[in-house]
Amino acid sequence: MGQGVFVAGLGAITAIGNNVPECYCSLEQSKAGIGDIQFLDTVHKGEIPVGEVKMDNQELGVIAGISGEFSRTILLSLIAAKEALADSEIDTSGSLRVGLVSANTVGGIDKTEDFFKDFLKDPAKGRLRKVFDHECGCITEMVADQLGIRRFMTTISTACSSSANSIAYGARLIRNNLLDVVISGGADTLTRYTLNGFNSLMILDHGLCRPFDDDRQGLNLGEGSAFLVLVSESVAKNLIHKPYCELKGYYNSNDAFHQTASSPEGTGPFLAMKGSLAGSGFLPQEMDYINLHGTGTPNNDAAEGRAILKLFGPNYPPGSSTKAYTGHTLGACGAIEAVFSILALKYSIVFPNLRFKTPMNGIPFLPVKELRKNIPVNNVMTNSFGFGGNCTSLIFSRY
Repeated sequence: MGQGVFVAGLGAITAIGNNVPECYCSLEQSKAGIGDIQFLDTVHKGEIPVGEVKMDNQELGVIAGISGEFSRTILLSLIAAKEALADSEIDTSGSLRVGLVSANTVGGIDKTEDFFKDFLKDPAKGRLRKVFDHECGCITEMVADQLGIRRFMTTISTACSSSANSIAYGARLIRNNLLDVVISGGADTLTRYTLNGFNSLMILDHGLCRPFDDDRQGLNLGEGSAFLVLVSESVAKNLIHKPYCELKGYYNSNDAFHQTASSPEGTGPFLAMKGSLAGSGFLPQEMDYINLHGTGTPNNDAAEGRAILKLFGPNYPPGSSTKAYTGHTLGACGAIEAVFSILALKYSIVFPNLRFKTPMNGIPFLPVKELRKNIPVNNVMTNSFGFGGNCTSLIFSRY
């Protein structure tokens, strides 16, 4: 499968922290970031809880080092990507072949919504410069420009598996000797478009989400960004600090069952997990933790539960959904949860599945209910499953 791929740097900003250390602190303290809407301009304020990053655009702009007038997706992306690159301590200005693989699903829709709010009142109003970064690829271009990356950049948008696929694609670029360093990850921001869309599907919980609970009512939307700095084996040997871990396996599948629902049998999730295990060379019993996709919707959790039953039963590894902390961050969730999974490796810890009380009917697999510390965590799997049946699993292993 080519040379090894290692993780040299991490960056994240979510509802539970403005950087990786803050996110870890919240995870360790079982502190969720889901609550009333503060920053999104919507009629659903006070009605639908979300996992918002706890800063407005002007405050984000200060951290990102650019104007707060840019799309919130750009601001979040740049904050996480800069943190990851600084964490890696890699000089990208030299001879290394460096690329960026960025993922998102909303692009700059937040700024487009602001434009139309004024435009619909008066066609002579509304500033067109607000919509120049509307499409998803513009986010990547802006981040690449700010980071000084010129050799390679591309955008992936495969719904909720987007940033997991960006990590897998970055690994493929390295393994095929096309690049030495790839900054892979993604971002998504809360918008009226996504909030209204998911609300129309009737899959939002108007309380706090309860992944894998038999009484679950739906998901809480969130926003955020995360990036990983992936490096080749030769680069890993010359890092200032040793890599966090190795990316041992990845696999993308598609069950093509439905536009917005998983197959009841969990075919897509099963194939993704099985394929990532095959690529890594591990057996199911060698997984020490699974960061579950676990959105909290009746369909998703049942499908993932059945896939786990089929692949891992009856000896299930510890598993939990960290979306109970951050909300479902859509195109960003794969990278955010990859960072959380790597933190589980680094600190030998398994995070609890918040608010879980009642086991799902017919599925014996139970998520972890309490924080587990100082336990062997050598191999972790993280799942990200998207609309259209696009399912991806990644496996990270202790270095």
